[in-house]
Amino acid sequence: MTHRQLPPVEVAPLHRGGYLSGFLLLGRWPEDPVEWARFLVLAVQMAAVPGMLPRGSTVFRVVEEVPDEGPTEAVGLVLAEGQLVGENPLTPGRFAEHTPPGLAVLHPPGSTLHSVPEYDTASGCILLPGVPDLGLDHRAAWAEADMEGTVTRLETRSGVDLQGDVDTAALSLLLVA
Repeated sequence: MTHRQLPPVEVAPLHRGGYLSGFLLLGRWPEDPVEWARFLVLAVQMAAVPGMLPRGSTVFRVVEEVPDEGPTEAVGLVLAEGQLVGENPLTPGRFAEHTPPGLAVLHPPGSTLHSVPEYDTASGCILLPGVPDLGLDHRAAWAEADMEGTVTRLETRSGVDLQGDVDTAALSLLLVA
């Protein structure tokens, strides 16, 4: 199967209070887990820059709406929602009422178990929840990169067992009531 040539999905980081607060998706929506993995690599590279994320792991929610004052080519947002663990962690079931098209978690270098010990890396996972009862599998991507942009891990998978990985398990807890 040949992948058709589409214009790239463009991504612009958003900052608030000195931290990475999300991303603006421009041009078009990512069509599959591979395109979401490309987004994740960029997000993880940003998370690898010291001080971009608050201490600990941050959860981001994919939003199909765009800001009123945003650029006309904006198609969606990926917004920081809070910390996975810590003083005020997000609670299980936080997104149960309105399941987002995706949830991601970014771990700064101090919170990442490096797959290549010589590299101080950040890591992340994006979960694209499916509806298995309707034949729509859960899909996910994982990435790890250093602040110079070197990708040390990249994986994309369909038919994900949500309990098979700590990141997908944590993200799935935020989706269930």
